[in-house]
Amino acid sequence: MAPLSARIGPSILNADLSQLHEESQKLLANGADYLHLDVMDGTFVPNLTFGHPVVKCLRNKIKDAFFETHMMVQNPQQWIEPMADAGVQQYTFHIEPVLDSVTDVCRKVRESGMKVGLAIKPGTAVEAVQQYIDSADMVLVMTVEPGFGGQKFMADMMPKVQWLREHYPALDIEVDGGVGLATIEQCSKAGANMVVAGTAIIRAYDQAAVIRDLRNAVQSSIHHGGQC
Repeated sequence: MAPLSARIGPSILNADLSQLHEESQKLLANGADYLHLDVMDGTFVPNLTFGHPVVKCLRNKIKDAFFETHMMVQNPQQWIEPMADAGVQQYTFHIEPVLDSVTDVCRKVRESGMKVGLAIKPGTAVEAVQQYIDSADMVLVMTVEPGFGGQKFMADMMPKVQWLREHYPALDIEVDGGVGLATIEQCSKAGANMVVAGTAIIRAYDQAAVIRDLRNAVQSSIHHGGQC
């Protein structure tokens, strides 16, 4: 069993999307462990971002970075093959719109060669994801309502992270939404080892320092028994 590792994945939602390649390259040069690509359909969430053609173009420019797509979409099955074809390594989808077929979606994601991430909204109980964890590589606990960047961090989501870490010591647990230097300690102590930060990194004067400080906070919790 691989030990937990601290990984920081900037969300490019708040980046200048007309400069997507340059902004992404800069984040990676500044120490990002992976890129978190927010895909929205205007139905599951009231916003639109970009889809697989943009991801594919980005992959053609950036050959070796780890791409995670966060699929805030009503019909995650629809985009599995296109995203696999676009070079995505991890397909993270929300369980809420597909509660009757989560296992099936997980299987299709894995068959397409991608890792499986399961995401839950703030209003979804952590127990809702429990029966599917054996089919997943990671669980994402949203710490804001999905759909828009720049929202305030919801500290009352931390018990979900804590519960997951206590019950699944080796699971990759990701947090996303309002995470930055002011809130990272709450996330790391609760047990998150994968951290998505948008505004806090993108708008930072020194991106590398922020990424390093976020990673150090998580690494410290892993080492000092804040996590298993």
